Amino acid sequence: MQRLAGQVAIVTGGAQGIGGATARRLAEEGARVLIADVDEATAKRNAETITQAGGTATVVIADVGKPEDIRGMVAEAVRLWGKLNILVNNAYSPSGADTSGSAIEVSEEAWDAGLAVLMKSIFLGTKHAVPVMATSGGGAIVNISSVHGLLMAPRSLIYEAGKSAVIGMTKQMATDFGPLGIRVNAICPGHIVTERQQQLQWADNPTGYKFFEEQYPLRRCGRPVDIANAIVFLCSEEASFITGHALAVDGGLTIQLQENLGVHLAHYMRENPETKLPY
Repeated sequence: MQRLAGQVAIVTGGAQGIGGATARRLAEEGARVLIADVDEATAKRNAETITQAGGTATVVIADVGKPEDIRGMVAEAVRLWGKLNILVNNAYSPSGADTSGSAIEVSEEAWDAGLAVLMKSIFLGTKHAVPVMATSGGGAIVNISSVHGLLMAPRSLIYEAGKSAVIGMTKQMATDFGPLGIRVNAICPGHIVTERQQQLQWADNPTGYKFFEEQYPLRRCGRPVDIANAIVFLCSEEASFITGHALAVDGGLTIQLQENLGVHLAHYMRENPETKLPY
């Protein structure tokens, strides 16, 4: 039985990676999926994969940092299918910003640009989707945060602040929109090996990848489908009493004591001296 049969979903950044896998899983569960992305060619390939598997999907080109694109994205879902039940705020604006540095290192300009990139897309997506979702009988919004919203890394003020803010926004939005029948939750992924990350980060460093996996209690990194499965659950009736929650999907990364992790990795390096560190 398809858990999302008859529902209409928008996935921002749905061309590939976490968004791509999410679009495919939502469609497998019966949702009609609008893939919103700036990469038209890749988005269309993902939509074709979905339709060839018997699902329903189409593409809209949208920069989630632009209000007019967000309005158009929501309007297109309504034009095609008459309603909106699910919004996955996965993408952030491709305009980019340098998010590295501590509070004494980052400039005010980088702070303003970085926070806008990390947070504005979620604000805009929710702003324009909620009125339509309310008239559609309610629904579910899932915002993509990160383990970096739960645990902090050095010299990463902007990114950590932005991903922490996504969790706070999720809880606040859940409070506002629960009475409308709209649930709002967040996912905090660990390291997810997307197609792009595999090519740019790991293809030439298999020993570094193995070292990275050793940081996780499950001894593997995540796959896009791991996050997609959690999103499907949060959008389904099985999660009908869950809202305002930040779900860590991280292979146990955030539950372990750091001193024990350090001992394990030191032992691993002694046993595997050929390892090329990934950082």
